Amino acid sequence: MKFIPYGKQCIQEDDIDIVIETLKSDFLTTGPKVKEFENAISTYCGAKYVVAVSNGTAALHLASLVLLKKDDKVLTTPNSFLATSNSILYVQAKPIFVDISSDGNIDLDICEEELKKDKSIKAIYAVSFSGRMLNQDKLKYLKKTYNITILEDNAHSIGAAYNGIKSGSCTNSDCGIFSFHPVKHLTTGEGGAISTNSKEIYEKLLQLRTHGMIKTKDMKPWEYEMRDLGFNYRITDIQCALGLTQLNKQVDFLQRRYEIAKTYDKAFKNSIVKPLYTFDGKSSYHLYVVQVDFTKLSISKVDLFNQLREKNIGIQLHYMPINKQPYYKSLAYGNEITPVMDKYYEECFSLPMYPLLSSEEQEYVIKTLFEVLK
Repeated sequence: MKFIPYGKQCIQEDDIDIVIETLKSDFLTTGPKVKEFENAISTYCGAKYVVAVSNGTAALHLASLVLLKKDDKVLTTPNSFLATSNSILYVQAKPIFVDISSDGNIDLDICEEELKKDKSIKAIYAVSFSGRMLNQDKLKYLKKTYNITILEDNAHSIGAAYNGIKSGSCTNSDCGIFSFHPVKHLTTGEGGAISTNSKEIYEKLLQLRTHGMIKTKDMKPWEYEMRDLGFNYRITDIQCALGLTQLNKQVDFLQRRYEIAKTYDKAFKNSIVKPLYTFDGKSSYHLYVVQVDFTKLSISKVDLFNQLREKNIGIQLHYMPINKQPYYKSLAYGNEITPVMDKYYEECFSLPMYPLLSSEEQEYVIKTLFEVLK
């Protein structure tokens, strides 16, 4: 059996054809495909405005520049990739790590407890972990009751919905971000986007994406003005052309992810392998995460990883607690009371989940996992 990774892109002939077509066009960097891609994402997720950028971290950085000020306190999750809380630090704001709930998402009830205790908290940065959207009713309540800024990190969840509310629609948040890394639902190679329903935020994001520059109709032909300290976070026409064909296949991609999730659910029913949550239509399944109580087994988590990789199965852990990383410990983090996150970290790992995963490969993953755990 060839190596089976936890995630993988799905590149087909139409993807290759549109990239070649773009390479032969007049535009390689920022051209018409960028705006076309932004409009397509806007229509797909239901937000008024979308700004495409060079990667998901750039999306988080630009959103943070617009949403936060120096020393703002921001509630966020320890269960994410580093970029989520790093973006808070980039603008000299202060992350406050909150424990997670049983589905891996930030615990919004604990967020409310923190908001009640500390009226100076300005924002929540919430991640739709593994593809499962946050409770939108609770988000709406928190935003209205406490008048806070909310960013939804939707790097895992494009295509997901919660009671009809689409991921990235910003129905109950100020901004949403996407990532188009190769392991995500759709890829542009590297790439990301910010969605919002605020014209003011949108225009500020456009300015910051290109060095803080603007050019208006009343300027001389050669003139431009730098009005802020921005960045070169532009995405290319080549990437956005690929993104357009990928987006057109999201229905099929999502359907295959659902099939894989249901097969895993069935295989693990009443076993020692516990899905983080079972299929209910609220997740777009970027990841399929399971829990195993290793205290009841003779095998350790390290041994499980090593043995499965020897058998060409690339399971992964999503994620190590951000607050316990060495850099964050140097900033006096790491002692937060997060019992659910701590237990999660000891027990959880991600199994292969991507559209090109064949039924035979999935059967091999399930069979081998049980054999190693026996």
